[in-house]
Amino acid sequence: MTEKFILTLSCPDEPGIVAEVSGLIATAGCNITSSNQYADTATGQFFMRVAIRPLSEPVSCDDLRARFAPVADKFGMDWAIHDASKPQRVLIMVSKFDHCLMDILYRMERGALHMEVPAVVSNHKDAYQLTASYNIAYHHWPVTPETKAEQEQKLLKLIDDEQIDLIVLARYMQVLSNKACERLAGKVINIHHSFLPSFKGAAPYQQAHEKGVKLIGATAHYVTADLDEGPIIEQNVARVNHAMEASDLVATGRDVERVTLAEALKLHLEHRVLLNGTKTVVFKP
Repeated sequence: MTEKFILTLSCPDEPGIVAEVSGLIATAGCNITSSNQYADTATGQFFMRVAIRPLSEPVSCDDLRARFAPVADKFGMDWAIHDASKPQRVLIMVSKFDHCLMDILYRMERGALHMEVPAVVSNHKDAYQLTASYNIAYHHWPVTPETKAEQEQKLLKLIDDEQIDLIVLARYMQVLSNKACERLAGKVINIHHSFLPSFKGAAPYQQAHEKGVKLIGATAHYVTADLDEGPIIEQNVARVNHAMEASDLVATGRDVERVTLAEALKLHLEHRVLLNGTKTVVFKP
């Protein structure tokens, strides 16, 4: 890994931002290994991601934050400096379908996702053995209308106790409350098939098969109180045809879901996704 720290920022666009940021990094004894920026002419907002590596002298993340604060104040920035060498702590939530969970755990084990998973939470027992094979704690918390509020409180406590940075809904088929969505804003990623809102409810792939669709896909997005309408991080599609059965669409759809979720997760872990109102700015490598 060439970078040690990642700076992300957004602020009202005006001249001099890049020069001030670059100058501060240089005077702090660091080098810029990559830089991305985007000015949204519709909103007047400026977005930037900078990968930083200290030179000869050691520089701490706290020291860099303290040095950068005056520049951030000057331009009214919403900003953060992240230690890129530290893996983020990710809580995964899953129901019965484990294809996304399996893919994420495999990629993590192989080093493709710079993260650690302290726990998996599920409202079913189906993914227990898979999770146990990675020596990860598995919390089986069934959800009913009577227990939903209690289980959500347990979830929020677990997030605090384990110092969770990000929650991934890897085909978790329960809806978080508006209160939880507000508290965890920008920290929960969900995956769903891209038929919404065309094919809602049970058996969406069967519905798509009956309608003779030619494209199926998946969308990874941040969770908000508006169900499945949060800021989009990544989307993918796959072609299907008339000769395929509904089961073939399901299999293809699951492949698209797991790849799309993994791509979105990697982008978030690398601090490449910045919120822009109801949209995102994604600085892909």
